[in-house]
Amino acid sequence: MKWLSPRGFYYAVGRRKFIEFIVLSAFLLFFYLPLLNLFMLAFADKYEAPALFPQEWGFKWWDYVLGQKSLVSSIALSFTIAIVSTLVSMCICIPAAYALARFSFPGRKLFFLSFLLSDAFPKMGLYIAIGIIFYKLHLIGTFLGVVIIHILNSIMFMTWIPANAFRSIHRQQEESARDAGAGPFRTFMSVTFPLALPGIIVATLFTFLGSLEEAQGTLLVGFPQYKTMPVEMYGIIMQYATTAGPVFSIILMIPTVIVLFLMRRYLSPDTIANGFKMK
Repeated sequence: MKWLSPRGFYYAVGRRKFIEFIVLSAFLLFFYLPLLNLFMLAFADKYEAPALFPQEWGFKWWDYVLGQKSLVSSIALSFTIAIVSTLVSMCICIPAAYALARFSFPGRKLFFLSFLLSDAFPKMGLYIAIGIIFYKLHLIGTFLGVVIIHILNSIMFMTWIPANAFRSIHRQQEESARDAGAGPFRTFMSVTFPLALPGIIVATLFTFLGSLEEAQGTLLVGFPQYKTMPVEMYGIIMQYATTAGPVFSIILMIPTVIVLFLMRRYLSPDTIANGFKMK
């Protein structure tokens, strides 16, 4: 084993720290520089090249965007669809997740793996195939059709994560409640559900935020009757002023940041990682 002198040791440590600083700086620039530019555009009344910063600051484009009735209505519609899709997805997927976690049957792992299929192929091709079926079922341009599209995108999150949360609960805890006289439903509500709640909350957050950001399926199935915030973004890019886009982007970010901040106690790396384990 080769021993380093104190000088060589400090040199090696300093070089490693310098490399770490360079990597961290590159990451911060790559991640935060676009966000900084986004905020400058959103609050710039006048921003002309080649200036590095806006010449005039203000809320001119915020007034402009919030004054457009179509944009405001798309915000309300996005939240309505996200809430409905999340609630329906929970009612469908949580019982399925519990069954996958607690019962063994032939093909269970294959069935469990099948929930990945919606994310295994290009989304637009999948939406076109779904659109043909929806057209025959008269679901194109309907609220129900849009909600179904959003639910299909959430099945993996709302099944995988709660299933692994239920699987992590020891059966002895449920059996103790049953021995104390609790029935199956009371055991589930008093023991199983509270212990699995962190995983269910993480899945619910992913479902809600994913619904807010879903654009392609909504555009294909719901347009022009139903224009959500992401769908309206396409129109902003093509029709509105350049600085209106960043304003709308920040409006899209606000609910995501608020929800993540309020639920940060449940968003631990272990909870998320355990939710995607294949057992």
